[in-house]
Amino acid sequence: MALTKRSALLLTLSSAAVAATLAAPAQAAQGPAAAPSLAWKPCSAGSAAECATLPVPLDYRKPTGPQINIAVSRLRSDRPTARRGTLLVIPGGPGGSGNAKLAAVGQELRKETRGAYDIVSLDPRGVGGSTRADCKLGEDDLESAGLRPWPGPGGDISESVIRSRRIAESCVRNGGEVIRSFSTANEVRDIDRFRQALGEEKLSAWGTSYGTYVGAVYAQKYPKHTDRWVLDSSGDPDPSRVERGWLANMSGAADDRFPDFAKWAADPELAKEHRVAQRAGDVRPLFLSLAEKLDRVPARSADGKPQLTGNRLRAEMQQALYSDGAFDRLAALIVKARDAGDKPVPYEPGRISSADAAVSVGAICNDVRWPGSIPDYARAVKADRARHPLTGGMPVGVMPCVFWPDGPVDKPTRITSDGPSNVLMVQYLRDPATPHRGALKMREAFGDRARMVSVDAGGHGVYLGSGDLHDSGDKRANACADRAVTTFLTTGRRPTSDGLCTATGMKAK
Repeated sequence: MALTKRSALLLTLSSAAVAATLAAPAQAAQGPAAAPSLAWKPCSAGSAAECATLPVPLDYRKPTGPQINIAVSRLRSDRPTARRGTLLVIPGGPGGSGNAKLAAVGQELRKETRGAYDIVSLDPRGVGGSTRADCKLGEDDLESAGLRPWPGPGGDISESVIRSRRIAESCVRNGGEVIRSFSTANEVRDIDRFRQALGEEKLSAWGTSYGTYVGAVYAQKYPKHTDRWVLDSSGDPDPSRVERGWLANMSGAADDRFPDFAKWAADPELAKEHRVAQRAGDVRPLFLSLAEKLDRVPARSADGKPQLTGNRLRAEMQQALYSDGAFDRLAALIVKARDAGDKPVPYEPGRISSADAAVSVGAICNDVRWPGSIPDYARAVKADRARHPLTGGMPVGVMPCVFWPDGPVDKPTRITSDGPSNVLMVQYLRDPATPHRGALKMREAFGDRARMVSVDAGGHGVYLGSGDLHDSGDKRANACADRAVTTFLTTGRRPTSDGLCTATGMKAK
């Protein structure tokens, strides 16, 4: 199917269930000024959290047209006299479930903030209980080494070009108008619709990872509706390179973080039976040699069973760097491959659903136009592999967005210093997904609107994340950042200047 006409995106969805949600409800005639009411009910039997459905326009340019559903949730303050407002949890992704995150951390967050807030969240378009789309991808395109553009042996991108074109065509053909609506701009609009339905003049927020960009765009578009704004693990907000630039930055980010894993993997007390090497300095060369050797292994054995390849090992590594808690799984896989010698290593790849792939691909491709020169990508992959061999050139490879038929409906937002000074950023120095140098770009864009607390530790997602850290010094540094965030959320006080949290406390930067 050719992807050169905008009409390709306007195909009728094949799913009757999704089509039903597009029917314009009676209240649509009330127009955009009428905030919808929310019918709250327990999310599950015995749950303290409540759930509801928020109708929003499929296309905000047509506010009385077809509506879709956004699944929302809340955990009310257990101390009504202490309540000061509503705190929105903004998930990462694109594709993360806010309702799932609230269910996982809501009680801890309510305790940490001492009941100061009703805590709310939502599943963005395409996620969880909200209206979904489906790219109808095959299983090989749904594993992490398939959905992302991992190059072939030697950096050959020909297979990833074919795969990315196939994914783009399938998403456009099967996703219709719904997948076209997946974007940061629409998530921001949906959040403001949620604010209105809650009857709140202002929201406080805690956004993580991609959620920091959503939060930053909201703060830029609706500054008067922001109260206390926490951005945790931010990327570079350059409007010409959002998403594409974030992915490219993962090459150097893996280099920043890998030494933490190497130190752990060589420690006999921590790694135990999965100790990778005697010295931390030997872990990286061993990993690289194993990945290169496994590049010669086919994805499936003669009997059709999946087996460990170089890119599957690299994909496991990249994901494991997000959290110290994942180090043991990665170490076990490396040891298994090391000890197997020339024998193939059976491997069962993890996969996401085709609907989850739709929201991830859709939001990334709808936010900004990607360059289309395949030779330029080939050159970029070659150079990136030489500079950052851990990630094998994948972060600068050919995504489905290269073959997306249209540019963004909304012009990407430029983050500026115009607005209230009510943003607190927290950021690991060694973040494998949103590196510290990218977060500095976000900090620079906000100017005096923000303060930034850096943390001398590694991982992705700072606030309330110390349970994933092994080193006691890292835990103390994380506790320092937790205190800064909690103080801000409960009192409104931020550090007077940017700071660095270490094992011994906060230092001014």
